Amino acid sequence: MKGFERTFYSKTSKYSFFVILFLFFTVWIGTEKLLHFDMALLGYFISSLIFAIGLTIRMCAWLIRPATRQVVKRSMKNLKSKKRAKRNIQSILKTAFENIFLQKFIFKRGIYRGITHFLIAWGCIGSFAITFGLTFGWMHFELVDPDTYVIVVMGVKTIEMAAHGIIAELIYNGLNITALMVLIGVSMALFRRIVSNDVKVTQRAEFDLFPLFLLLAVTVSGLALTVSYVLLDGWMHHYLTLFHQVTVVIMLIYFPFGKLFHLPIRPLATAVPMNYQEHVKVDTRPCHSCGAAYSSDDQIEDVQAILAVQQFDLQFEDGTYLSDYCLACRRKIRVMKQLNMEQPIQDETNPILTMNGMHMTGFGKPRSVDYYGLPEHVKQQLKNNDGGERK
Repeated sequence: MKGFERTFYSKTSKYSFFVILFLFFTVWIGTEKLLHFDMALLGYFISSLIFAIGLTIRMCAWLIRPATRQVVKRSMKNLKSKKRAKRNIQSILKTAFENIFLQKFIFKRGIYRGITHFLIAWGCIGSFAITFGLTFGWMHFELVDPDTYVIVVMGVKTIEMAAHGIIAELIYNGLNITALMVLIGVSMALFRRIVSNDVKVTQRAEFDLFPLFLLLAVTVSGLALTVSYVLLDGWMHHYLTLFHQVTVVIMLIYFPFGKLFHLPIRPLATAVPMNYQEHVKVDTRPCHSCGAAYSSDDQIEDVQAILAVQQFDLQFEDGTYLSDYCLACRRKIRVMKQLNMEQPIQDETNPILTMNGMHMTGFGKPRSVDYYGLPEHVKQQLKNNDGGERK
């Protein structure tokens, strides 16, 4: 196995190779040995492969981070635990439904922002599902008779539908529906970023505005294709097709390396309540100092492991770590360190001694020569020079 791994430049390149190999295999199966491969979608197909490689590279770079790596390790460990099976299932289903499907975490920031994000998110998910399904040949339509179509998924016939029925019309216009969702959501987001002065202060054109303009270009050009062949008898259809294809290619190449990357990693949010909340919104870890519950054992252990990998030394002389204390006690420890008050003060009536031996006691009083640990002959020379100057 190690010899096989040496044939690749890195693990990331190996994973990218297998992702592309898997996609080609699904194309071979879905198109029934390329029989139903649509050459009109070749440009989208190539850009989708580039998208898959970029996404694999970005995911590998993201998963190698100490924090992400520790969360994934904790999730795998907890998923294998039989004692936590019921809790894991409940936590995953609840979090997936509330935070991913309903996106309650966005609605908590405001109804307007919630609707905006909901439309953009599900519009993009629907568009990706339809686009990749057609591009990779995972699904296609076959004519049963002049009035009936059947949907073929991975070579298996699934649903028969009337060619001019309501279901057929919804499926035919699936991309138009999702494009309208994205168009409305992006328009709402741009309006908020133009009008709100609070947002203007923190937003960045290349990070916050560019992906919105990119989504806007993709949706508008895609809807323009529908308008062209439905209302304008195909006027400018060829040029609109090329323009739309260019916008989609740019968006797919940009996707793994920009703000839109948060879409595929959002499901990891299900790991937070699954791993770090033994009881929902109830802390179980007691503070080492005051005893107040402030977190969970798994979370504190992971924090300490992440800091150790990053070589942050936050351990005290008694063997405890800063993360073993609640927020209030951490603030007290910080103040005590800054005031050099780790040891009890002998006389409470005297002023607080803030000298820790590393600072000068005053601007007019120099440090002793012995403080610097110099060789004896250098000390003697400095003392002689000092004595000579004073004379």
